[in-house]
Amino acid sequence: MKYGCQSMIGKIESILLKKPEQAFISQENLNNTWEEYKYFGCPDYETVLKEYAVFEKYITDNVPNVYYLPEDDRTGLDSIYTHDPLKITRKGAIYFPMGKKLRGQEWKATKACLESIGVPTLGVIEAPGKMEGGDVLWIDEETVAIGRGYRTNDEGIRQFKELTGDIIRDYIIVPMPHGEGEDACLHLMSIISFVDTDKAVVYSKYMPVFFREYLLERGFQLIEADDDEYDYLGTNLLALEPGKCILIKGCPKIQKKLEDAGVEVMTYEGKELSYRGTGGPTCLTCPITRL
Repeated sequence: MKYGCQSMIGKIESILLKKPEQAFISQENLNNTWEEYKYFGCPDYETVLKEYAVFEKYITDNVPNVYYLPEDDRTGLDSIYTHDPLKITRKGAIYFPMGKKLRGQEWKATKACLESIGVPTLGVIEAPGKMEGGDVLWIDEETVAIGRGYRTNDEGIRQFKELTGDIIRDYIIVPMPHGEGEDACLHLMSIISFVDTDKAVVYSKYMPVFFREYLLERGFQLIEADDDEYDYLGTNLLALEPGKCILIKGCPKIQKKLEDAGVEVMTYEGKELSYRGTGGPTCLTCPITRL
């Protein structure tokens, strides 16, 4: 099994998904649990299935190897967002006890699945450390930016550094804003997504000046999202390969800016699947291997 994903834009060769049938399970389950997961309204299950079918086809049409997480009693609604309980390095997977307490056991289910297909475990972030995948952004194979906020703390970052010190040269710690509060889902990847080797979609309002200047100094073209499209997950895109990405439908200004910059954009309806749970196309996927 090939593995290693120290990139946000390399061509995806293998990926891990979880279908709504195994995460959301049923309309009854959604009715009973959406409030405790702090969703923006209860998703309509039948609409979710239709939205996911379009999204999944983009993945299966472009990624040679697609793996699926099974239903697991240790997980809940948010397990459909497979990106957050781990990061996969070239030495193996690092698993996270996430900052959102309802997701605290999710990494165990993911670990069992990935080990069964040959992805070794490099380590586990131990409490009181906490970390979430959406806060770990590869700038290049040896440079990583980590959002330090309510979901990822200093102890989690310290342990991550210990585990990766021989494969990562530079760590950029990015302080995250309070935003909408402790319960809001605000990751580093909420405010930036790389879509090409030299292009990123950003929400500069939440970006520290030093980090924005760092990206510009490295030659990145920053494609700015406004407030409305940021609120509708317009800064959460999945690069399938350099210059080819998936975006939630409903962000026409970002889509036009990307297409004007030469980026191919595929869109899916995602109000029930993505918006209500604050999980865009990156959140819905865990790339195992990028070339």
